[in-house]
Amino acid sequence: MNNPFTLSFGKKPLQCISRISQTNQIIDSFEAEIPSNQIFMITGVRGSGKTVLMTSIAGKLRAEEQWIVIELNPSRDLLQSLAAKLYSIPELHSELLKARLDFSAFGLGVSIEDAAPVTDIENAVELMLEHIRRAGKRLLVTIDEVVCSEYIKIFVSSFQIFLRQDYPIYLLMTGLYENIYDLQNHKSLTFLYRAPKLILEPLNYTAVRKSYMDVFDLDMSAAEKMTAVTKGYPFAFQVLGYLYWENRDRKSIDDILPEYDQYLEEYVYDKIWSELSELDKKILTELAKSGVCKVKELRERLEMKSELFSVYRDRLKRKGVIDTSEYGKLALALPRFAEFAEMRQFL
Repeated sequence: MNNPFTLSFGKKPLQCISRISQTNQIIDSFEAEIPSNQIFMITGVRGSGKTVLMTSIAGKLRAEEQWIVIELNPSRDLLQSLAAKLYSIPELHSELLKARLDFSAFGLGVSIEDAAPVTDIENAVELMLEHIRRAGKRLLVTIDEVVCSEYIKIFVSSFQIFLRQDYPIYLLMTGLYENIYDLQNHKSLTFLYRAPKLILEPLNYTAVRKSYMDVFDLDMSAAEKMTAVTKGYPFAFQVLGYLYWENRDRKSIDDILPEYDQYLEEYVYDKIWSELSELDKKILTELAKSGVCKVKELRERLEMKSELFSVYRDRLKRKGVIDTSEYGKLALALPRFAEFAEMRQFL
């Protein structure tokens, strides 16, 4: 049997912990007769499973006859790409030809004699959406790892127009918190503040433990130890499972921890660290020394005023680096990030 765990980002692994409540929340909202929301944004730290969740939802809807699901590349002209992918759907293509709609100006099909060509890409998409509405279908557009680029801003602005015209179009986007934040704060896209955001939390510990027990035939104590090492962080769950599968007849969990740390550092932690400010790093390094720490004690050790510390605490929380779930206390949210942060101060 092949290793059921994977080190690849984005690809749904064979061994995967489902996020049932978030999946149902989005699907139930999109499939409602009168949807309360037609856009969701999934955010979280790198390796938290944003792409896997989006792919899972897209797969479930794609399996239903009434849904058309299209994935767009955020680095390309999104309206142009959407029009091209819709036009390539055989059933829709046939209907558009019957309606004598000429999209040749965008390189779609050929010129139709005695038909005025459509020359505006937003209008072209609207005409396609009208045919989707008449067919009683719904369109889901997915975009992975959005940034506040010109293409994204244009597409989201057009999407807002499509919503006002009551077209059956739905949007599911993933992105790091800071990129979602920048997009929301753009002066023409403030409507995104009303769009629900799902911030991915750690995986269910019971589900992680059971997965390790089933795959490796472990007792509860051994599986609990593995689960604790991951802290429910999805990428760590995959890395630890992958390494233990490869070494289960030769090494213990403790033996593979150095390699585990290396994977976390090279695949995720180095990038997270590079995007932090010097004061962010100082706070995390200090927090790493004590593990769980009272907010007041940490702030006093750093000699920071309460107002300034609150700003950095909130930002680190949104980045998914610290855990603030226990009132008045802070802890590092990512597994073995304390060891990583302490090493960084000597480099």
